[in-house]
Amino acid sequence: MRVVTTDAGLGRFEDGAVALLDTAFPEVNAVLEQEGSLRCLASCAVRRRVPLDESTLLAPLGRPRAVWGVGLNYVSKAAHTGRGLPGRPILYLAGSSGVSAPGARVVIPPTVTEPDYEGEIAVVVGCRLHQATESEVWPAIAGITAANDMTARDAMRATGTPALAKSYPGFTPLGPSISTPDEFEDRDAIRVRTRVNGELVQDDTSAGMIFPVPDLLSRLSWFTALEPGDVVLTGTPAGTGQDRGCFLADGDEVRVEVDGVLPLITRIVRPTDASQRDHRLTEQVS
Repeated sequence: MRVVTTDAGLGRFEDGAVALLDTAFPEVNAVLEQEGSLRCLASCAVRRRVPLDESTLLAPLGRPRAVWGVGLNYVSKAAHTGRGLPGRPILYLAGSSGVSAPGARVVIPPTVTEPDYEGEIAVVVGCRLHQATESEVWPAIAGITAANDMTARDAMRATGTPALAKSYPGFTPLGPSISTPDEFEDRDAIRVRTRVNGELVQDDTSAGMIFPVPDLLSRLSWFTALEPGDVVLTGTPAGTGQDRGCFLADGDEVRVEVDGVLPLITRIVRPTDASQRDHRLTEQVS
């Protein structure tokens, strides 16, 4: 099942259209808090069907309680950097205020000189995980979605703090759909691709992870309790702008494709200094 959140309510993506559901739940997080999974939405009656191109898709989880991430979690990325494989996950907690909707325009702050994309598989927690074993992880996962874990590489160098480099407004686009685990033939080899302006720049599967999903979430759960609706970003493969020496520019379009999930598209806006000044002046006058 592929679940979407629209301005008209929750829906299932079926046969190229959004089937709007007859449910009292206003958003996915409310479903997870009460049910611990999305399975109840499979049996909901359909109010009406709307073509996908006539639907306004929102961030499927709204603003999650927590967004966790991991650095250097793909063999291909480690190989490109020339660094050895880490012995334990490099974890960070990003500001959930950075989450943006699919199709959003992300405005790059004037202080950021090296904005980068990171196509990732995002895991949505359904049931509480605390001090969990690896075998307990997949049964507690509500679904998978796509993420663009954007990073200001210059801020990362200057501060050495991933949370600061990744928490700018809009820097964590999520969605547009959440696919339940049963949608995947092989949950250990989910493909993730990223295209910038149509050019394929990242292509790998979760089989290339250094710390696979069960290992990663199990380790994390021994330091914190993962709650329903929390998101764990699972790392990015080689092919980022950092790897290519090519950072995001005004007008760029980033498309993240995760198996079983609708493509996540982000559009980049980099105002000139003059237009930023004009924009601020307009706000003050109005």
